[in-house]
Amino acid sequence: MYRSLRSLAITVGIFASTTRAQTNFSVANFKGVLAAGSGVLESLRPTSNLSFDYSPSDFYHYRDGAGQYHTGDLTLRYRALGESDWTDADTAAIRQNGTDGQASTTGLLTTDLINQLPGLAKGIKVTRSWSQQDGDLTLSFTIDNTGAESIELGSVGIPIVFNNIFSNRTAVEVTQRCSLIDPYIGLGAGYVQVTALSGTGPNLVITPLNQDSKFEAWRFLPEPDDTFLGYQIQTYEGNYAWQVYSLAYAENEWNTTEPWNPPSSTILASGGNITLGLRFSVADQVQDIDTVLSTAGLPVTVGVPGYVIPQDLPARLFVNSSHAINNITVEPAGALTLTSGGTYGESWTGYDISASTSAFGRARVTLTYADDRIQTVHYWIAHSSPTVLSELGDFLTNEQWYTNTSDPFGRGNSVITYDRSTNDYVLQDNRTWIAGVSDEGGAGSFLAAGMKQAVAPAASEVAKLETMVRDVVWRTLQISEGNDTYAVRRSIFYYQPDLVPDYIYSPEFNWTAVPGETWNKSEAYMTWRTYDYVHVSALYWSLYRAGRTVPGILTQRNAIWYLLQAYHTVHYALSNATDGTPLTDYANVGLMGEWVWGELLSDLYAENYTMEAAEMEQTMRGRQQIWASEADPYGSEMAWDSTGEEGVYFWSAYFNDTATTRKTVNAIRGYMPTVPHWGWNGNARRYWDFLYAGSIQLARIERQIHHYGSGLNALPILADYRASADPQGLDALYQLRVGYGGNSGPLTNIDAEGFGSMAFHSYPDTMHWDAYSGDYGPNFLGHVLGAATYLVNHPIFGYVSFGGKVSSTNNSTLIIVEPRDSVRQRIFVAPTSLYVTIDAGTIENFSYDIVSKEVMVNISSGRSANSTMDGYEAGSTLRAVMKWEQTGGGEHVTKMGLQTALESGLGGYLVGLSTTEASCVLFTAC
Repeated sequence: MYRSLRSLAITVGIFASTTRAQTNFSVANFKGVLAAGSGVLESLRPTSNLSFDYSPSDFYHYRDGAGQYHTGDLTLRYRALGESDWTDADTAAIRQNGTDGQASTTGLLTTDLINQLPGLAKGIKVTRSWSQQDGDLTLSFTIDNTGAESIELGSVGIPIVFNNIFSNRTAVEVTQRCSLIDPYIGLGAGYVQVTALSGTGPNLVITPLNQDSKFEAWRFLPEPDDTFLGYQIQTYEGNYAWQVYSLAYAENEWNTTEPWNPPSSTILASGGNITLGLRFSVADQVQDIDTVLSTAGLPVTVGVPGYVIPQDLPARLFVNSSHAINNITVEPAGALTLTSGGTYGESWTGYDISASTSAFGRARVTLTYADDRIQTVHYWIAHSSPTVLSELGDFLTNEQWYTNTSDPFGRGNSVITYDRSTNDYVLQDNRTWIAGVSDEGGAGSFLAAGMKQAVAPAASEVAKLETMVRDVVWRTLQISEGNDTYAVRRSIFYYQPDLVPDYIYSPEFNWTAVPGETWNKSEAYMTWRTYDYVHVSALYWSLYRAGRTVPGILTQRNAIWYLLQAYHTVHYALSNATDGTPLTDYANVGLMGEWVWGELLSDLYAENYTMEAAEMEQTMRGRQQIWASEADPYGSEMAWDSTGEEGVYFWSAYFNDTATTRKTVNAIRGYMPTVPHWGWNGNARRYWDFLYAGSIQLARIERQIHHYGSGLNALPILADYRASADPQGLDALYQLRVGYGGNSGPLTNIDAEGFGSMAFHSYPDTMHWDAYSGDYGPNFLGHVLGAATYLVNHPIFGYVSFGGKVSSTNNSTLIIVEPRDSVRQRIFVAPTSLYVTIDAGTIENFSYDIVSKEVMVNISSGRSANSTMDGYEAGSTLRAVMKWEQTGGGEHVTKMGLQTALESGLGGYLVGLSTTEASCVLFTAC
């Protein structure tokens, strides 16, 4: 247990101190302000752009009360050696002024924190110093044990508080003024990046001041919500602390979880002391962060393809350090095997990594360097990618298949939301849509089931989804006759006992507790929410694709019927009533998952539905013109969101609006990092949807790991990477690292039996996947539409693949790659900027000749004649539609041409598929 001193604020608040003015400081890279009295950071501006403030200085006077944290505060838990109880001390608890600080020739401000830490026992002294190092700002705390007994420090937390407050700001102000904070919880190599929301910098990089200041844990800081800014709300996620030690929390609040790093403490003997602190540096662009880390003396790691490793995918880890690696350990033991992969450049060391076929889930690699620095790199091990698709499809269409045709709400024969904690359907929830087969929270499961069929059709699963369309979607969820035909309802479950007198609503839920969210039938049956139309149209499109690629797999309707259903659903969503008012409310914002509408448009043209395609294209052009005129075109239902960007990027690229695509990619780079941790690598910032789609037990504001922002935002990042002028330059490869991390993220949500969770709870007292399937569907949609294998000639590491296994011939002029991504129908050959896709079958391998630039692609049916393979049911796929283009590369890239004679059709080239041999498609330099 521990004793908290927050309750002492009133009694000790009478302590007096000398009033003093704020401290203005200037170092080479920053100008800033230290607050009067407390000495915490009030403002921090980079000298490269003094108009930008990392700190929320304009809101500081609203946040200067007891319990409100700032950079420069300190939290401690300590105990006398041998005792069991911990005592808290916290500079923010009472917001008591410190003693007068002193400036020196080497420091900006040094303060004895005796008045700010009244909970400290006699004999413990804490001094805070603001200083500079090579033009950077530094913050340090020296803790002295002047008493007669040894003490144990079980928690030292350094709050990191910068301007992530969106409250009471316009969207443009948020983009111009705010920053986002992402951690790499990597012990001695850990750091925090504070990224300007514009995505164009300058950015802040926070590193350990010394090896003692390791980054062990990332603790959310509870604060009172007593200002108009709010705290821990949709526009203000809240603040966190860099935990140097965390044992005191691991023994108490976090004692049921497996932390990212082993919790530790330190002993201060009588007369002993320790100095802990942070260094603040500037990175002009996000891709410069690695350089800043090296300059600060930290090792830099680059994972290829990232930190999510399917069991059948070889991976690489490259480490740049001025000190040798003396030891490597893996936990759990044997989960990963690392073998030496050579040296690269002046200071890079490579390792080949393979995952054990018996391992699954989290794994930690610990690197110990010759200077005793310890680094952890965090991995997730997944089942082989096609197996994951098979397991997910099986779980969705069996465990989540609800067959009660007597259900009064009409949900019988549907893929429905699931609660993994009870292994049962979610048939009731006072957030009505979750049980109502609509909205992201209720439609997510059938959306995932549909998208699986688009790339890996299975006859039994397709049959159930056709039945769902017949019995639920086209009967109840969607209006099938009259003036509102094709309209999609917000929910088909509702709370109205008088209409269903024989139905028992569970007393577990307070049906009046959530105003505006527990809907009666009239509210549930409203059709104005544009987002809901994406999910239904994607289901239809998926069944069209399954029917097109596997003749005979559809048994209730033909493929064209599903294609046109998808079109009409989109058409209704984006149309106006006869009086000119929109039929739905969010038609002119980017909609999560609408990348699939680009596929739909292409297929309408391919099937010669040119009138429908032209109409749809014109509608999309009108939406894009609106976005092009807006400074911040990423609106949504929320005050700020990370999901509108996907649609804005797709249609802006489609209509060749490079200014808007550039702005959109920059926006995503502002909230989507790459770090050596499977949870944050490619993890787009999301923190409120546990409220709207998660388990009722943990419905709260909390940073979500691999919620659907990961898969969806990866789509524009990867597309932009492929369009880059130099796809093998380090700047472009930063895009690939971010995008591939985001695309891999949705694989981690799928457990060992195939259940797909909506997101992972990152708070250290929780650390597990949410029990609800919820809105996982859009995440999986992004994964399926973006999955590909990339071959690049890295300027330092040579030929490497993101998503594939690389080998070469004896003379090393021919590079051969076996795709190991989950879909295996898309490849990108970066040396030629050649992007090849197929809609059916499997790309078994492809080769690239370094000298001739020749690319050979070998395509098979992906299944044997009499059996199943990796979960794909045997069928009679006769052909694949292949498309290819050189997506970027600029003038220096050799122009490529298709040499294999193929028949044109369906918007591409028709490649015959066989169960006995691969079809070879050759591209050569022109």
